[in-house]
Amino acid sequence: MNKTLLVTGGAGFIGANFVHYWLEANPQDKVIVLDALTYAGNLKSLKPVESNPNFTFVKGDICNTELVEKLLDENKVNTIVHFAAESHVDRSITGPDAFIETNILGTYSLLKSAKKLWIDEPKAKGNDPIAHRFHHVSTDEVYGTLAPNDPAFTEDTAYAPNSPYSASKAASDHLVRAYHHTYGLEVTTSNCSNNYGPYHFPEKLIPLIITNILNDKPLPIYGDGQQVRDWLYVEDHARGIELVLKKGCIGENYNIGGHNEWANIDIVKLICQQMNKQFAKTCQSNESQNLAEKFPQALSAINGKAEELIIYVTDRAGHDRRYAIDATKTNNELGYKPKESFETGFEKTLVWYLNNHPWWQSILDGTYQDK
Repeated sequence: MNKTLLVTGGAGFIGANFVHYWLEANPQDKVIVLDALTYAGNLKSLKPVESNPNFTFVKGDICNTELVEKLLDENKVNTIVHFAAESHVDRSITGPDAFIETNILGTYSLLKSAKKLWIDEPKAKGNDPIAHRFHHVSTDEVYGTLAPNDPAFTEDTAYAPNSPYSASKAASDHLVRAYHHTYGLEVTTSNCSNNYGPYHFPEKLIPLIITNILNDKPLPIYGDGQQVRDWLYVEDHARGIELVLKKGCIGENYNIGGHNEWANIDIVKLICQQMNKQFAKTCQSNESQNLAEKFPQALSAINGKAEELIIYVTDRAGHDRRYAIDATKTNNELGYKPKESFETGFEKTLVWYLNNHPWWQSILDGTYQDK
């Protein structure tokens, strides 16, 4: 059966990449993106699919239950893929209110609307519930932190969130689970490791370091830089979600990881090392970008001296030391395996940022959401 998907947060980093992937891999399906276009939402990230007849964009808030119900009803939506979330840990520390509202109350609003349209109204008319799926996209941060020699997180790891962001995501995970066990809503949840790739908002580590090198700015490293994360190329994440939607068991959680543990400082040094080669290569292959003319200050920074830009700053409050995903269940049950190593995925990411500097420059300039 063809799907009509409502993708919440589809103008964000992971959501936009998922939309690109899904429309290419499943051209018979329709995709409706609902996004409030808060600070990390960027319509330019959806420009490659805006002319696709199976794509629709709606600006709106997931907390607007009336709007959500209207979209579900009028479009006969049978699948919700829920990405919409406030997601930056630093921002959750300084301003947690938005995280509670979007991540918890927003998820509740979606669940309530889905239950009403897919279960309650059909039953009230004497019909069977509509075939449906509510897929909730979560994070490995709900599991807390790991010591260097601890085994990786599995789906059975107890939740122990340490930031307002991860606590809000943990709460939303529990709401999704409760709506399945209490009301019979057909749900799945995936917990992913750190994503990277195209359209990543420049405040995050990898795009921040890339854009700072190009602008000859300091490369700030929290604490000693030995925080370890498992890195997952964003298209591999989209493929994982596709497998969960098509093969996953109702009510189950699935970890989606990249099997790529890297310390933050090692990632930064890798970016510094790779920048010179890729910058020069891009300048030669894409003269229309005028990359060297656009970023003349980068020439000195990438001439074997980018590492000199590294500075160490006060560590983030409550900074988790290590995350690592054990995706054995997803691998064994769904046949999932990432296609990209960190090295291959990073090369694709770096080339994308060099070739698409107008996209991220408009964010740095604060003009990306101008009409």
